[in-house]
Amino acid sequence: MKRVMTFLFIVVVSLGVIIWTSPTILNKIHLGLDLKGGFEILYEAEPLEPGGKVTSDALVQTAKSLEKRINATGTSEPEITTEGTNRIRVKLADVQDEETVRKKLKSPAVLTFRSSDGCMSPTDYCKVELKGTDFVEGGASVISDDLRRPVVAIKLKDGQKFGEITTRLSKLANPDPSQSRNRLAIFMDEKMISAPNVEFPITGTEATITGQASQEEANELKDTINLGSLPLKLTEKYTQSVSASLGQLSLNQTIQAGVIGTVLVLIFMLIYYRLPGIIASFSLILFIWLHFVVFWLSDTTLTLPGIAAFILGLGMAVDANIITYERIREEMRAGKSVSSAVKAGSKSSFRTILDANVTTIIAGGVMYALGESQVKGFAFIMMLTVVISIFTNVFLSRIFLQLLVRSNKLNKPSYFGVKESEIREL
Repeated sequence: MKRVMTFLFIVVVSLGVIIWTSPTILNKIHLGLDLKGGFEILYEAEPLEPGGKVTSDALVQTAKSLEKRINATGTSEPEITTEGTNRIRVKLADVQDEETVRKKLKSPAVLTFRSSDGCMSPTDYCKVELKGTDFVEGGASVISDDLRRPVVAIKLKDGQKFGEITTRLSKLANPDPSQSRNRLAIFMDEKMISAPNVEFPITGTEATITGQASQEEANELKDTINLGSLPLKLTEKYTQSVSASLGQLSLNQTIQAGVIGTVLVLIFMLIYYRLPGIIASFSLILFIWLHFVVFWLSDTTLTLPGIAAFILGLGMAVDANIITYERIREEMRAGKSVSSAVKAGSKSSFRTILDANVTTIIAGGVMYALGESQVKGFAFIMMLTVVISIFTNVFLSRIFLQLLVRSNKLNKPSYFGVKESEIREL
């Protein structure tokens, strides 16, 4: 009787935790564009200048530039990923003015070094002295000076041009800082990032920018310069827009279908398999809840393909229980005791279940490695369902079943849906 009470205690406590935590967990799961609305763009990156190359570093830095531009528009939680050797995928939700955002994203990042030489005021910075393409691609780095302060080292393509600029600006220094015109301001698009002083001529192709207050500030300036030196342009290759109302409708219909399907499966398991059906139903509820927990903890974005993979995994989890319970019932019909039938049926079914799940993981791994975007999401969730299914619907369900059988209170063949007339004598 203690074993039965232990099982009931585990079920009651687990269901209590599930009911208590599920609303909070569900509210914290991120939904994809197809479930909450928004738009998605796939860009192809190309060099602006003939002979240029699209390197992996250039692609990553360009993606960072897109994220900064999106954040500047007030759009929250952009999802930006690089794909292959020259593609960037952008997913944005809850965008009010889609066309404006798209135009802003397509234009290349423009890095300029400007001075106030010949401008109306010392802080006007109307004269463009250098552009991002004047710098060596990826040539900016953070180093330390003699006092171990962070400084940004840069490399230029034309040392003579840089020498002429720094010579001219160094002569414009003024004892009154407010009137000095020897600053070489750094702009990304139209936003000023830094405005260092030019104290003396620099005639080589290498220079340093001082004045950064912290390592983080120096790293940000380095990334800005490296980004601006990337001669990349973006071309839209694919775009998809989903309205918020359509996304909400898809989510509601998906949840409704999932709940109805799950309830029907649980009813079938309870009626057809009886005692094992109770354990299977509890294991499936744990299976579903653990998925939500993993989605929340891993910050996974849930999409319609992901939900499809989850439902597919739920079907495989049910199948694992059915295989096990059918093998157990076959052993009982062959004349074995309930305890022996549970051991033999669980052992023989494990190899079949393991083979099926291993092949599923292999297929999912190939899809994840070769696929892109939503294909990767489908493959990831499919592999996740396999791992959780083995834990809940193979190991836990067998532990619970053996716990009840050993109680000697629930070890009749009828509790497993096996009639006395079906049992053959050995």
